[in-house]
Amino acid sequence: MEELIKGILSFRDERDWKSFHTPENLAKSIMIEAGELLENFQWDNSFDKDKVMEELADVMIYCVLMADSIDADIIKIMESKLKKNSVKYPVEKSKGNSKKYTEFD
Repeated sequence: MEELIKGILSFRDERDWKSFHTPENLAKSIMIEAGELLENFQWDNSFDKDKVMEELADVMIYCVLMADSIDADIIKIMESKLKKNSVKYPVEKSKGNSKKYTEFD
């Protein structure tokens, strides 16, 4: 994962794009790409897997760039969030259940 992150940042830096990658611009870009991902499912549940993977990659790349722009270690923040979610969604209450943790008994 670390090599992939370095590759993404290197791609950006080789093109001198960092000055355009403000947190605000990157948040917008994430949403735009997420919309393009969602567009693949607009009218039914059939989809072109290659197109979906392209858009998913764009979303993930922009997320890596966002983490860099706010000086966040993307691996650490995902690990931290996963730990928080494991507390909010214990297996015994959430297994096979799509309810939000605030709806648990």
